[in-house]
Amino acid sequence: MAPRKAPPDLYEFERTVYAMNHFIWICGTDEAGRGPLAGPVFAAAVILPKEIEIEGLNDSKKLSEKRREALYDVIVEKAVAYRICSVDEKEIDRMNILAASMLAMKMAVEGLSIEPDAAYIDGNCSPELEIPAVPVVKGDATCASIAAASILAKVARDRFMLELDRQYPQYDFAKHKGYPTKEHYERIGQYGVSPVHRKSFLKNLDAHLKK
Repeated sequence: MAPRKAPPDLYEFERTVYAMNHFIWICGTDEAGRGPLAGPVFAAAVILPKEIEIEGLNDSKKLSEKRREALYDVIVEKAVAYRICSVDEKEIDRMNILAASMLAMKMAVEGLSIEPDAAYIDGNCSPELEIPAVPVVKGDATCASIAAASILAKVARDRFMLELDRQYPQYDFAKHKGYPTKEHYERIGQYGVSPVHRKSFLKNLDAHLKK
């Protein structure tokens, strides 16, 4: 059996950034919920302390729901500063999902209680900020503070979708979190489009219902 690959050192990225730029603080930023058919897109910005490492920190997509929930509490407790923001489905329909994601990240960074020297953003584009904004492709698997932000955004959104499930139990949001599963399309076909669905994501609804 081949040896298990060691997880990446997410903290090496930040150690290098701090050493090369003499920054006081940097934040990591990520979003959750660009793909779903319903609900808001969430984003988080996190400034992690330099002197500690959070055990088990990783890209939220590589963690179980139980592990994300546990790490969420640790990140909130240990972070120098953090902020979670969202942009709802109506704004997503009005401006498009990319613009809404950028807005949520901008709000999160600008809402931090401490202004960082730079923001490192997961992906290949970044919101317009008054501080340097640096996109990092696969940043949630490369940079500790981006990984932390990915966990906060994902858990916050999942919790919000549980609230929507209580309001609209017929759609089973608790199970699929609004993502475009076969079951979700079937529920829309049965019960219609709810007030929390993204209308711009359902333009080809008839085609999906015929599958």
